[in-house]
Amino acid sequence: MELTHIRLLVDNYKECFLFYRNVLGFKVSWGDEDSSYADFEFAGVKLGLFERKQMADAIGAEYHLLRKRSDKAALIFKVDNVDDKYRELQKKIDFITEPTVQEGWGIKVAHFRDPAGNLLEIYESLESMGD
Repeated sequence: MELTHIRLLVDNYKECFLFYRNVLGFKVSWGDEDSSYADFEFAGVKLGLFERKQMADAIGAEYHLLRKRSDKAALIFKVDNVDDKYRELQKKIDFITEPTVQEGWGIKVAHFRDPAGNLLEIYESLESMGD
């Protein structure tokens, strides 16, 4: 697995986007102040901002439960094949979601938690699925 993103889950997306772009001067590689998701590029690793409610929707959690759990970040790992990695890891961990195609984002994903409760995502690009 390749770590590609550290994703901050925020309730005040636009304010955070403007902070990272305008105050800290980070370079936006995807998204804008109204997109509810953005990536900032740093030498091969991305800092992502994602509206917390949309992350809750993606993992099938109630938004208030996600807030109570206090997910503030997620580690995002690129894999060659989500289905294969899911089957491999399923023997060792309990997944929150099964492999799911997210057409709007152009990826296939699955989610799980580490023993401390941190949110992790494995993904593959839909473009690579046709190879």
